[in-house]
Amino acid sequence: MHHMSPDEFRRHGRAVVDWIADYWEGLQHLPVTPGREPGATAALLPDTAPETGEPFDDLLADMDRVVVPGTVHWQHPGFLGYFPMTTSGPAVLAELLAAGLNTQGMLWSTSPAAAEIEARVSDWLAELMDLPESFRGNGVIQDTASTGVLLALIAARTRAERDGAGPYVVYTSEDGNACITKAARVLGIPDAHLRRVPVAAWTRAMDPADLAARIGADRAAGLTPLAVVATVGTTATTAVDPLDAIGVICREQGVWLHVDAAYAGVAAICPEMRWIHRGLDQADSYSTNPHKWLLTGLECSLTYFADPAPLHQAMRVTAAYLHDRGEARIDYQDWQIPLGKRFRALKLWFVLRAYGREGLQRHLREGIACAEELASWIEADERFELAAPHPFGLVCFRHRAGDGAGRELLARVNADRRLFLTSTESDGRFLLRIAAGGTATTSESLKAAWQRISQTADQVTTAADPV
Repeated sequence: MHHMSPDEFRRHGRAVVDWIADYWEGLQHLPVTPGREPGATAALLPDTAPETGEPFDDLLADMDRVVVPGTVHWQHPGFLGYFPMTTSGPAVLAELLAAGLNTQGMLWSTSPAAAEIEARVSDWLAELMDLPESFRGNGVIQDTASTGVLLALIAARTRAERDGAGPYVVYTSEDGNACITKAARVLGIPDAHLRRVPVAAWTRAMDPADLAARIGADRAAGLTPLAVVATVGTTATTAVDPLDAIGVICREQGVWLHVDAAYAGVAAICPEMRWIHRGLDQADSYSTNPHKWLLTGLECSLTYFADPAPLHQAMRVTAAYLHDRGEARIDYQDWQIPLGKRFRALKLWFVLRAYGREGLQRHLREGIACAEELASWIEADERFELAAPHPFGLVCFRHRAGDGAGRELLARVNADRRLFLTSTESDGRFLLRIAAGGTATTSESLKAAWQRISQTADQVTTAADPV
C-alpha cells in the first residue's frame, strides 16, 4: 500500500486546481447537458474495483473521459433551470482545506474551531440579512433546507407532545416544496394530514384566511395543527407568503411556524429586499441556503431557531463516548440528526470574508437586474406573457398559443443542449422558467440565451390548445 506523499500531493493538487480552473474557463464551449443514454457512463467503468492502485494521472484523466461528458453543468452560463447552485473560488478552496483537516465536529471538544466558527458565521449571516434578534446565537449549518424543514417539524412535535397532542396536521401552500411532504412522512404524518392551502391567482402566495379556516376545522375534528411551513420564494414561481398575517394566526393558535426561504432568503442581504421577511419575528424557525444564490457551493444550508430547546430535547443523546460536554459549549450533535458533522462553516467563512457585504450585494443585485431585463424582453414579445411576479432572479412565462406550444418550445430548446430550462405548472397551466443569478450568468449570456429561445420559438409548430 502506498499513501500519497506530501510532495506527490503538492504535484497532483496543483494539477487538480488547474483542471478546475480550465473547466470553469472552458465551460461556455461545452454543451450544458450530456448527450449520453442511461447506462453509458457505467459502461465506461470496469465491473469490479482494481486489484492494484492506479496512477493518479489516470484518475484525473478520467474526469475528461468519464465524468465531464456525463455531467449536467450547473455552473454553465446556459444553465437556467431550477435555481442556481452557485459556487466560487473561495468556496472550492475552503472545501479543499476542510477535506484536508477532515475534522469531526459533533462536539465542541472534538473541534473547538469548527464549532465556534460555525456559531460566529451563522450570526454574521443573520446580521447581514437583518434577521430577528431571536435567531442570533441559534443558527446551525445543515446539508440542505430539506433537513431544516424536518428538524423544524421534529422540534414542533417535541413541543406539542408536552400537551399530549396528536394526531398531527401540517400546513403549507399549494406551491410548498416537496421536501415538506417528505419531512411529514418521516415523522409518520400521512399525506392526508398535509394541508395544501390555496394561493392567490397572480402572486401565488398562501391565503391566510383559508389557512385559519383549515386550522379551525381540523381542531373541531379532533386533530392537532402542528406546524405551518410558509415559503419565501417558492420553487415554482418564487412566491412570497404573507409572513405577518400567517404569523399572527400561528401565534393565536399555538402552531409552530417554519419559514422555508431556501432560495430567496439571502436576497435580504440587500436592504431594499428586506420586505420579504416582514413578520419573520413571529416565526419559530427559518432556513435559507447560501449554496443556492450565495456562491458557497453544496452543502451549506442555515437553519435558525427562535428557541432551540425543543430541538435539543429531541436530538440530545448520551453515551460514554459523548461525555465531554459542557453548558458553555456548542455541541452541534444536539442540533442535527446525525452525530457526525463536517466542517461546512469553513467555506461560508471564506465566502463572507472574500466577498464582504458589498460584493455579496453586488452579486445578488446583478441576478435581480438580469431577471428584470429578461422580463422586459418577454413583455415586448407578443408570443409570450409573464405568468407571475419576479422579485428575485427567476422569471416565469408562458406561450400565448397554449401549453402545447410551451412544451414544444421547452423540448426544442433543451434538445439543442446549449441551454437548459425547466418548467412548472400554475393554475393548471404550463409555465417556462428561466433562473438567472448563476455564478457565470451575465446580462450578455442571458441576452444570447433569449435570442436562442426566440429563434427556437419561430420553429414551434404546435397549434393553439383547443378550447
